[in-house]
Amino acid sequence: MSLDTVVEDIREEAHARAEDIRAEGEARAEEIESAAEEDAEEIVADAEAAVEREIEQLREQRLSSAKLEAKQKRLEARRDVLSDVHEQVETELASLDGDSRKELTRALLEAASDEFDADDDVSVYGRADDEDLLEEILEAYDGYMFAGEYDCLGGVVVESEQSRVRVNNTFDSVLEDVWEDNLRTISNKLFEQ
Repeated sequence: MSLDTVVEDIREEAHARAEDIRAEGEARAEEIESAAEEDAEEIVADAEAAVEREIEQLREQRLSSAKLEAKQKRLEARRDVLSDVHEQVETELASLDGDSRKELTRALLEAASDEFDADDDVSVYGRADDEDLLEEILEAYDGYMFAGEYDCLGGVVVESEQSRVRVNNTFDSVLEDVWEDNLRTISNKLFEQ
């Protein structure tokens, strides 16, 4: 075998080997490229899903926040209406006059008098505008006297040093008791749905 033939065989073998290496490299490159494309597609799909989840969470948060805000505004409006109704009732009570005021004041004094002994000296306080009315009513009660003004819509505050008792039977206190006891009913009637 001649040297040229050996060189040619080596060259052919080197070309064949180079071709095999190139083919293996191309196959490996295709595998790597395919795996990279699959990874990229998976990353994109995961990112899209994450974005969709985040969008849905934001949508739910905003919806929940809007519902809460609407509920708070509704409650605020209800509180305002209830406050207005309460003020109207106070105005009506303050403007009671004549026999209605006299009967109500007498009933409140009578209820308070149950707390005192017959021989107690009892001081009665009331609204400044009701002094004459109270003086007239107190004529029927022994040991009771008008002792001064009390800032209220009407009614009486009655106390005695001997009994160490003080009874607040003002229109204000009665209104507050009735209001608290019936607030749910009042609210339901005002805001029937």
